[in-house]
Amino acid sequence: MSLLAILPAVAAASAFTVNVDGLNRGQFGNEHVYGGFGCHGQNVSPRVSWSHVPPGTKSIVVTIHDPDAPTGGLGWTHWQVANIPPSETSIEKGASGDARLLPAGAIETLTDFGASAYGGPCPPQGDSHRYIVTATALSVASLDVKAESSPALVAYQMHGKVIRQARYVARYYRSPE
Repeated sequence: MSLLAILPAVAAASAFTVNVDGLNRGQFGNEHVYGGFGCHGQNVSPRVSWSHVPPGTKSIVVTIHDPDAPTGGLGWTHWQVANIPPSETSIEKGASGDARLLPAGAIETLTDFGASAYGGPCPPQGDSHRYIVTATALSVASLDVKAESSPALVAYQMHGKVIRQARYVARYYRSPE
């Protein structure tokens, strides 16, 4: 009976997880904030790491999405990196736009900023937004996407291929100026 009591704890310890390193209590700092739209951040992509990749995973997609953006319920995609090999465990800080720092074979696709690169938080003044960081384990080695592929196309290509997703919720509050 005691062995059975241990098994759920072991299973929980190996859950697929994702983390954003270097945040202050889950809050993005100015280093990662967008430099535009009235925001004055440095727009450096954060280090995103994950662990306990599910068996059968052939690639990973990492997305940062703001569901609170004033877009009529669609939210705003801030970063999307597809075709990450399952042997990788992170995307390094500052990797956006630097192929040497991205995992081999990974591709940055379009964000809602219109660029195939990281775009940091920049909510309207006085707003606090959530930034959902998702690592998605897929059953295919790569998606048929290009740097010019939209977030909707990437999501369509992932449909039916998702093994598991891990989420981390970060936040950013933009002070009134």
